[in-house]
Amino acid sequence: MISSRQTRFISFLAVLGLGLAWCGTALASTFQRSSEPDSSAFISVNNVEPVSYLLPGNIGDTAGWKVATQLFEGLVTFSPKGDLVYANADSITPNQDASSYTITLKPGLKFSNGESITASTYARSWSFAANAANGQLGSAIFSTIAGYDQLQDSRGPKDALLPGLRVVDDATLRVQLAGPDSSFPYKVGDVAFMPLPSAAYADPVAFGKHPIGNGPYLFQSWIPNQSISLVKNPTYSGPRKAHNLGIIFRNYESLDTAYADVEAGNLDVLDSVPVSSLGTYRSDKTVQAYSSTGPALKTMTIPSDLPHFEGREGVLRRQALSATIDRAKIREKIFRGSVVVASDFTAPTIEGHTDSLAGEQVLAHHPAQARKLWQEANTISPWTGSFEIAYAADSGDKDWVDAVTHYIEGTLGIHAHSTVFPTAKEFRTSINKRQVHAAFSSGIQSDYPHPEGYLVQGYASWFADGKGLNHGDYKSSDFDAFLRRAAEQTDSSEAGEYYHRAQERLLHDLPALPLWYTKVSAAASQRMQTVRFSYMGLPAYSELVKSAQ
Repeated sequence: MISSRQTRFISFLAVLGLGLAWCGTALASTFQRSSEPDSSAFISVNNVEPVSYLLPGNIGDTAGWKVATQLFEGLVTFSPKGDLVYANADSITPNQDASSYTITLKPGLKFSNGESITASTYARSWSFAANAANGQLGSAIFSTIAGYDQLQDSRGPKDALLPGLRVVDDATLRVQLAGPDSSFPYKVGDVAFMPLPSAAYADPVAFGKHPIGNGPYLFQSWIPNQSISLVKNPTYSGPRKAHNLGIIFRNYESLDTAYADVEAGNLDVLDSVPVSSLGTYRSDKTVQAYSSTGPALKTMTIPSDLPHFEGREGVLRRQALSATIDRAKIREKIFRGSVVVASDFTAPTIEGHTDSLAGEQVLAHHPAQARKLWQEANTISPWTGSFEIAYAADSGDKDWVDAVTHYIEGTLGIHAHSTVFPTAKEFRTSINKRQVHAAFSSGIQSDYPHPEGYLVQGYASWFADGKGLNHGDYKSSDFDAFLRRAAEQTDSSEAGEYYHRAQERLLHDLPALPLWYTKVSAAASQRMQTVRFSYMGLPAYSELVKSAQ
């Protein structure tokens, strides 16, 4: 999951439409050629192998998210600027304190196999994803629905339903929450809330390898470690109508190889330019270049159970490590200005983002302070061993990880090194299984454009222990309390204050070290006529159009 929530009813929905502020002409979100469009063309885009099968409730990585969100459509989707758009839902109406919601579906909804989508479809799909017996990675996002705790027995019945869901009729679903949650209309935009056809339950793994959905595309083929192909869904009538014949997600072990394919016209769209080309791609005449502020936060997670990183000692060491890193120099020397140094745990495109949190100085480069904090930690327990940072070879992380280990060694006088996993799939699988006993490259960009999508998903206690994206298993009762108070607020400014206080707790504890916000740095082949990007900073796949030959 990614990734990725609050929003004080309909009046506040428009406020969150701050979205992506795309640049002007040559580096715009849309680049249009003058020749005729070819709506019968497939569009090739880059990807890596998804970590797991394509079942919405089990998506925990960007590679899987890219594909699954094209195959499935939920109650809501979001415009390129992050505005909420109803998809399957006709309305989502809260009661007075946002502790329950009435959802009305649009008429005539169907999966691509002709099966009707009703309120019962959603009740069963959400219950399946929430139920611990089904082992879905996205389970924890349903924790605000009443009765979630009753489904957390991994040996319980797999078909048990969430008590907080009541099917009124085919078009009406009533959702009772465990407490007020004004983020709910946005939260249902998370991939885990997508509906499933009845065919999914007989053999979920087999279904996830050949999914049947209700989105703008149909599944066509999956060649493991090579590609996934989707074709336009002719029966789709939602807000994301496909303007091409299909999408081919091609796996690349190296972004440099992918970029070379764009230059040669063998790949249509690349969503992340490699570090080696960041300084030149804007002037490369063989490609179309795109650059903009994006919604992704890059971090380095330090698991809570690592030796020397528990309790007060752990806080001191995390703060010391953060102070060793010269984020501004990495930004210029490695990323050629294509990232923005982080000041919080959300992203610049998210409502409520700020650069003036109390405690934000822990993100500053301060070698003397780093040594002081490290020595203070040594008085609690002398440091032993080495500091290790894990990453995937196909992630493009090598250069910055090397720089960070260099800073740590030079400042603290300890041994620091990297551990490299061959692929992102192997890396993410090991993280999900808690087999990475080291710090590791991480990051988050919410499935829905709201601060809750970053803070709750990434750091809430109920998203730890393999139930969500809290892969460092950070747990803080104070932090959790601030999140709950934020969810209770029906006024956006009051909610924002609690989110800020929650972030200040994170800045003290540093379960992950905020590094930088990743800008959208993308490239397309010269044959692409229309290229647009979504609120996630990824291509809006349904809107990609090639020029005719």
